[in-house]
Amino acid sequence: MRLLLLWILNAVALLLVTWLLPAIQVDGFGTALLAALLLGFINTLVRPLLALLTLPVTLLTLGAFYLVLNGLLFWLASALLPGFYVAGFWAAVFGAILYGVIAWALSALIPDKESQA
Repeated sequence: MRLLLLWILNAVALLLVTWLLPAIQVDGFGTALLAALLLGFINTLVRPLLALLTLPVTLLTLGAFYLVLNGLLFWLASALLPGFYVAGFWAAVFGAILYGVIAWALSALIPDKESQA
């Protein structure tokens, strides 16, 4: 149940990002749900591998390249999903940052099972 609620909250976070950044657009709530699912898969499967491969660059830039990597993966999700549009690279970087912050804040509203016991 918690996973389903987190998925919905991530879609709401994506809709909030589109409201804050006009360079990012989502056609509707259904597309936002699919985009949140796709972003979850990309962040779970692709990002760890790319983070490992780009570790030297990330270390040289003191972690700043990790923001670039997040933006590129956000942009990748928009390229794979029709109805989810990101205008360019910098919009993707700022959108990924905003999406992460908003999704984190919204997920903090849901209590963990351990904290309920």
